[in-house]
Amino acid sequence: MAAVASPNPPVSAKPPSITHPFQPRTTLLPRFALPIASNPKKRHRLHISNVLSDSKPTTAASTTTRPPLPAEPFVSRYAPDQPRKGSDVLVEALEREGVTDVFAYPGGASMEIHQALTRSQIIRNVLPRHEQGGVFAAEGYARASGLPGVCIATSGPGATNLVSGLADALLDSIPIVAITGQVPRRMIGTDAFQETPIVEVTRSITKHNYLVLDVEDIPRVVREAFYLASSGRPGPVLIDVPKDIQQQLVVPKWDEPMRLSGYLSRLPKPPNEEHLEQIIRLIAESKRPVLYTGGGCLDSSVELRRFVELTGIPVASTLMGLGAFPASDDLSLQMLGMHGTVYANYAVDKSDLLLAFGVRFDDRVTGKLEAFASRAKIVHIDIDSAEIGKNKIPHVSVCGDIKIALQGLNKILEEKGEMKNLDFSSWKKELDEQKSTHPLSFKTFGDAIPPQYAIQVLDELTGGNAIISTGVGQHQMWAAQFYKYNRPRQWLTSGGLGAMGFGLPAAIGAAVARPDSIVVDIDGDGSFMMNVQELATIRVENLPVKILLLNNQHLGMVVQWEDRFYKANRAHTYLGNPSKETEIFPNMLKFAEACDIPSARVTKIGDLRAAIQKMLDTPGPYLLDVIVPHQEHVLPMIPAGGGFMDVITDGDGRIKY
Repeated sequence: MAAVASPNPPVSAKPPSITHPFQPRTTLLPRFALPIASNPKKRHRLHISNVLSDSKPTTAASTTTRPPLPAEPFVSRYAPDQPRKGSDVLVEALEREGVTDVFAYPGGASMEIHQALTRSQIIRNVLPRHEQGGVFAAEGYARASGLPGVCIATSGPGATNLVSGLADALLDSIPIVAITGQVPRRMIGTDAFQETPIVEVTRSITKHNYLVLDVEDIPRVVREAFYLASSGRPGPVLIDVPKDIQQQLVVPKWDEPMRLSGYLSRLPKPPNEEHLEQIIRLIAESKRPVLYTGGGCLDSSVELRRFVELTGIPVASTLMGLGAFPASDDLSLQMLGMHGTVYANYAVDKSDLLLAFGVRFDDRVTGKLEAFASRAKIVHIDIDSAEIGKNKIPHVSVCGDIKIALQGLNKILEEKGEMKNLDFSSWKKELDEQKSTHPLSFKTFGDAIPPQYAIQVLDELTGGNAIISTGVGQHQMWAAQFYKYNRPRQWLTSGGLGAMGFGLPAAIGAAVARPDSIVVDIDGDGSFMMNVQELATIRVENLPVKILLLNNQHLGMVVQWEDRFYKANRAHTYLGNPSKETEIFPNMLKFAEACDIPSARVTKIGDLRAAIQKMLDTPGPYLLDVIVPHQEHVLPMIPAGGGFMDVITDGDGRIKY
């Protein structure tokens, strides 16, 4: 093997110090919620009846749960007995759920909803330029705020354009409510113009979905949809509303009880104290424990940090869990898995106790299942019973809310004096040696800009405080490795589905949800092109989204696999113009110019810091096109189906394999 170019000395990534705590604009919903209304502003009582969700109530008997009374009741713009269109009922139902922003693209079957939105003084519509942009923006809103995101589309192609976003939200447990227009009831099943049976299409990629066939059901259905989306294991819920239902006049009944008795009965109960005591005993007996934390811990960051403080157990995070525990903490091992740090994967491999909290043992984390944590006793806590034992059989399992479980564990630890003698210092010293021996690093080649360095500079210049969204590919993994996430909901990425085109619209949703924050879309040229039309939305809404475009003219991650496993045979992974390989194609600056967004291109490492600083200092949106070499590989890398012993730590596309 021979390298084409001589590298400069390796550069190690050093984590910055922890910055001031993140102050959210809104109260975040927990991963598991008690059966109360999802919007604390509502005053009406919430009734939960023992009636199946697809039938009418037969008796007046119901179980009533009363949420805390807010300071002000909801004030409708209609008189209580005033008839109004179903579309207006739908919009008011959203208002009553606390919705202030939606991402809606109009069409024939959803026009009535858009007309109703114009009559709302509460809800703002952020108009995407493609329905996929709308659903990804709703996801970005939900990921950044913890509140359900809402998107609206018309029937047929409008509805089917939501499919990738719904699948993404289901895999990553993101609460969104998607509303679609549908052809009138009398035309359903006739292959009418723009008719698609979207309930059937999305049945397996939503947590639940509804086809509204009675206008009087709208208040109850919307309330149920928001409750389902945000309670238990969060996920997407779809509501399909025929056009004639939208047009029908009705006096709504806002106190209709929810009909979710079956769902409520299956929600996990608080964890058994005996199980928590058993976990504490396992910790006391262990010598090399490791925490393996995932997206389920994002709303339990305070409890998780306290647990680590009490035990001194090192923490390895999944891609989805980044930020739940501060990456700059001395006990952080950063990310584990296929492109995780060597020391995180080493810790799991050598551990004698694996505490798996809010995770699902995804294949990109475990690799070869039988080799993953093969020496360890496994404790698995997750709110979804379907995940317990699905991929890896635990020795101790708790099906429940990780927040409540951590509170219980912390209470036991605080009360047991002997637990203060926990000492894992020799284990920590062993892992610190691994950190020193195998740090995240990269090489530089002349004036070329290493993409890892660009992200490292962004981390330094933002103080680690920005909300980061990404597309999917190499840039996504480098953003996970080289930006240090010290707080939850800073990191927005398509994890389970790996949907290219996610970054730009997700940044739109984040900027709408968190206007007080710096929002940066770290994107690749392949992913960026998939929803480039959303630049128009950013400009029209004047959203201060910064785009750090790592442009290597290739589908970088596929190229990396071609280099490693296919003898570098290029199979349609070059995204430039083959007849003009010396030119950057397409010219991303022209896209920005077309949408009146300031932009610049940087090609030399010496100019990078000033260029990123200018991007951050420029008011409003900005696109920085950073030209990077396509030969770079994301390292470390454990090949698919491999184990820790198969980890690759060196090499790139300049070498033949």
